[in-house]
Amino acid sequence: MSGARSNWTATADELTGFGNKLFIRRWLAHPLKVGSVAPSGKGLSRLLARQAKLLPDHAVIEVGAGTGPVTQALLDFGIPAEKLLVVEIDRDMCRFLQAKFPQLSIVEGDCRRLAEIIPDKWRGKVSTLISGIPMVSCPFEVQKQMLDSYFEMLRPGGKVVQVTFSLFSPLPIDRHKLKARRVGVAPLNFPPAWVWSYERQAA
Repeated sequence: MSGARSNWTATADELTGFGNKLFIRRWLAHPLKVGSVAPSGKGLSRLLARQAKLLPDHAVIEVGAGTGPVTQALLDFGIPAEKLLVVEIDRDMCRFLQAKFPQLSIVEGDCRRLAEIIPDKWRGKVSTLISGIPMVSCPFEVQKQMLDSYFEMLRPGGKVVQVTFSLFSPLPIDRHKLKARRVGVAPLNFPPAWVWSYERQAA
């Protein structure tokens, strides 16, 4: 695939097929970083998108977007393109997302550095952050770096929505001083997935 989005033209089905193959290739190369053998299915993507709360003059961030099924669901659920910010660390996936969603702001970068890669105007004005990062495979200190980065962007009372393929919370709730609740399950997803919502405990 060309790195220049203007050189890429394809039908929706061709993009989906290419994206699935790309996802599998990246999973085979980095299974702990990608976290799943397949992109999020429609049911899981819609479940995640339904958790996104957008307040006036605020934005939604998606990190670890992969090949974009949740991104598409967020757009389908009415999140305006100008208020949806997408972060993906994998260069090939990022270029694919840029080709698939030319109307979106898609940033190649590390989600531990959101304050450096997201425009300043959105700092503290993000209502919901949706994460596809495989938190279970991350050491505690890396989880903490991500959460600190996330909550720096979130408004007071904003929430992190996290997908996991574990039966239990992918984050140690007490150690991270979080308020947590499981908000849904997608049993028909491959593999089955659970969705958790996290907020910071009051200091």
